[in-house]
Amino acid sequence: MPSLKIRPIKAFEDNYIWCLTNGETCVVVDPGDANPVIKYCSRNNLILTDILITHHHSDHTGGVNDLVNAFEGVTVYGPQNPQIQSITRRLQAGDMVQLASLDVEFRVLEVPGHTLDHIAYVGSCGLFCGDTLFSAGCGRLFEGTPEQMYQSLGQLTALADDTKVYCTHEYTLANLKFALAVDPENENLLNYKGWAESQRVDLKPTLPSTIGQQKEINPFLRTASDAVKAHAEQYAEQTLSTPESVFAALRAWKDNF
Repeated sequence: MPSLKIRPIKAFEDNYIWCLTNGETCVVVDPGDANPVIKYCSRNNLILTDILITHHHSDHTGGVNDLVNAFEGVTVYGPQNPQIQSITRRLQAGDMVQLASLDVEFRVLEVPGHTLDHIAYVGSCGLFCGDTLFSAGCGRLFEGTPEQMYQSLGQLTALADDTKVYCTHEYTLANLKFALAVDPENENLLNYKGWAESQRVDLKPTLPSTIGQQKEINPFLRTASDAVKAHAEQYAEQTLSTPESVFAALRAWKDNF
């Protein structure tokens, strides 16, 4: 089997549709738009076999029907949400997804917060986490609670530090502005900012990251840090006695940043 490659297909203003390929077949994650996927497959002589969906938002699902119509026999994996009608295999926590065309296997995590139906896929090649974890940030809480998102992020930080993180938006520079407001003396964060800026100047992605790197730079994963806690308390104008309350204050701060 040829070696697996993971490439971002750009969509909309800042979405990445991740494409996993062995050079002959491919699998895509969260195709909000079919056109860039079809063009990518045509240009690279790829046959689409499977689609992985993390949640119901249209910028992650809008291209699914057109892709199913464009390629024969595509299996669509996704959460237990009947709103996403095109799913052919609905998943829950602990399910295993075996992609025979690529000889790849993923374990499914339920990670509510951004939405209630949000799931993530983790395997030896990395973590595909949709809008739950971003580089230096996390997803806005459209449906879930801060406590749910805190617990979901805890599942992700429990993964091995070298786990590659493939999220679906190029939000890194905007997230870094907030992260530096929360954690301004963090040398790892300052160094990462310089690297990320150089990447974007050259129009290169800042992704994937790793779980270990995010634990060093992402304020939403650093609620136990004295500096992060102090700045969150300053924003909230009250003592925050639990990591969950620190997280909730950070999320509220980011929403209005």
